[in-house]
Amino acid sequence: MPVDDSPLTRVSLLVRLRDGGNHSAWREFVDLYSPIVYGFARKRGLQDADAADLMQDVMRSVSNAIGRLEYDRNQGSFRGWLFTITRNKIFNFLSARRIRPQGSGDTTTNRLLDQQPDGVDGEETWELEYQRRLAALAMERIQGEFQEKTWRAFWLSAVDGLAAAEVAKQVGLSPGAIYVAKSRVLARLKEEVETMRRQEEQEAVR
Repeated sequence: MPVDDSPLTRVSLLVRLRDGGNHSAWREFVDLYSPIVYGFARKRGLQDADAADLMQDVMRSVSNAIGRLEYDRNQGSFRGWLFTITRNKIFNFLSARRIRPQGSGDTTTNRLLDQQPDGVDGEETWELEYQRRLAALAMERIQGEFQEKTWRAFWLSAVDGLAAAEVAKQVGLSPGAIYVAKSRVLARLKEEVETMRRQEEQEAVR
């Protein structure tokens, strides 16, 4: 895939997002970042529906602010800006839940909020969600390069965590072939992730 088609948050995508009528750029952005925001919110203690609502709220905030955003790498990454928005909204949500009477279930919310003081902002969790999303996008890009049995062997062993002997039974390959298939796909996946990282860095310095 050419650099210009990279699904990462490169400068060209941010420029396109500022055009309110560029729906393809917005879909590309949402496809990359909405799972990251949702996953981060879930890891910070929000329930499914609340995390989904917060994700939509973050997307609305980005939509409202993107037209005024001047991208300056020296001022920090766009991903860092989005992290700040998401973190603040989660903190506000948990704060409101702690203040507002909620019944017996509020004890859990209080405990979650108390475990997350101002100095612990969850930046590592945010970065982990980003890396997971990056890996998922990379897998989408490389899947078509492998035969169905090879990909299934990789998925069952590396993603689902099944033993090679069990995967061999399901796929119809020897345990040795399962190890080879897993290694081949993992090596290609690592290569693709590194390519995507370089694409983002190259675009960021332009």
